[in-house]
This record gives sequence, C-alpha cells and structure tokens, in this order.
Amino acid sequence: MASILDEAKEKMNGALEHLKTDLKSIRTGRANTSLLDGVMVEVYGSLVKLKEVASITAPEARQLLITPYDSKNVNVIAKSIEKADLGVTPMADGNVVRIKIAPMDEAKRKEMVKISHKRREDGKITIRNIRRDMNEKARKQKQEGILPEDQLKKIEKGVQELTDKFCQLADEATTLKEKEIMTI
Repeated sequence: MASILDEAKEKMNGALEHLKTDLKSIRTGRANTSLLDGVMVEVYGSLVKLKEVASITAPEARQLLITPYDSKNVNVIAKSIEKADLGVTPMADGNVVRIKIAPMDEAKRKEMVKISHKRREDGKITIRNIRRDMNEKARKQKQEGILPEDQLKKIEKGVQELTDKFCQLADEATTLKEKEIMTI
C-alpha cells in the first residue's frame, strides 16, 4: 500500500517541479536569469545547457548579460537564444551577449498569463494521469489477490488526496506567476 502512495507522491512531485520550471521560463517584463534555463547551445560538437558554457546575470532590471566561459562561443550562444524563441533579441557585444528585456504592454501580459494557465492545465493533466496509473496498479494488485478490498479503497482515497493536494499546489504556483507577470 505505502509503495503505491510513495510512488504516486514522488511522480506528482516531479510533475509539480516540471510545472514550476516551465513557469520560470515565461517572460514577466523584468530580467530574470531563469528565462534562459531551457536554452541549449551546440558547442564542441554536443548540445549543452547555456548555464554550462556561460554565466548569466541580470545587472539591470531590464537586461540580461551572458558571459561565455570561452569568448569564441559568443555568436553561437546568441544564435541559440534566438532559436529558443523566447521573445527576446540577443546582441553579441564583444565578449558578451546582452539581452534587453522590453517592457510588456497589457496585451502581452495577458498573453503570458494565458500561457501560464495552459502550462498549469498541462501539469494538472499529468498529475491526474499519475492518479489513473496508480489506481490501475492498485486494482491490478487486487485482481491478483495481493491486495484486499479495504486496502484498495484506502489506496484510492490516498491517491485522490495526493491528487487534490498537488493540483492545489499547481494552482498556487501559477497564481504567483500570474501576479509576477501582471506587476508593472
């Protein structure tokens, strides 16, 4: 019984962390280094995360500064950021890449809120799919005679409680992001 609930909790926690990571990549109108977390750069014949080949800082409220560890990679990094389609334009400036974060108008803010809501729904769907999978696993164990009926009911109840909890946490994370987006 505990193993199914532990597995459900672990997987739902992973889904929630994935949602939080996705939400970090949504623009807010202010410079935030996590905007570039998902950017991959092809250097030395392999695809690596931008963080592994450069330091990323936010020296001003509306600017990101990417300093490659190897200055030969400046143009490759700039092109990779453009390809990532984050709604920002990188500028190679000597040995660094600068990204100016344009202020967002009301329409753009609302669009970003819609994107965050879509990602929340995707996260909640993942959590519900985990619920379904765990319940099926428990029912299968009952059919095989491993689990008695009362244990099955306890597991289903526990999995539902976890589902409700993690859906609530997904809502809270998205609400925080929405406030961040709408703050001028």
